[in-house]
Amino acid sequence: MISKKMVQALNKQLNNELYSAYLYLSMSSYANYVGLKGAANWFMVQYQEEMFHFMKFYNYVNSQGDHVVLAQLDAPPSEFGSLLSMYQQTLNHEQFITASINDWMELAIQEKDHATQIFLQWFVTEQIEEESNDNDIIAKLKLVGDTGAGLFMIDNELALRLFTPPPATAP
Repeated sequence: MISKKMVQALNKQLNNELYSAYLYLSMSSYANYVGLKGAANWFMVQYQEEMFHFMKFYNYVNSQGDHVVLAQLDAPPSEFGSLLSMYQQTLNHEQFITASINDWMELAIQEKDHATQIFLQWFVTEQIEEESNDNDIIAKLKLVGDTGAGLFMIDNELALRLFTPPPATAP
């Protein structure tokens, strides 16, 4: 059985995931506004991934015989500066999410909650991918600098990203 302390932690994380979706939706709109249609697509896909993450937490908490408690979300920023700045902000946010997941994993270990450890392991692995993707894009953006042709090429590459939900698994 999952402890109340663990449920509170998971509820906090699912609200973090919901805020992440909210943030990336705002970034998508801003990128679209400044003419970066590829980046707008990339951030829309990121929004979809975060909603998928939110639903994984939602389903897990419910499957453990408890319920989800939604918290009020702060409004995300509406302007983000350059494309490089957007991805640096994205990386910073993903590092925050990684730290949170690690905290909840540590709690699951302390409580000997093996089911939640297994559940959270998926997110530990996912965060490695999230940060790696952000670092790759940041490296490319630093390489091309503020040149129009370079940004155009990267924006076109970002337009190719598609949302592909992972195969259905237990919560």
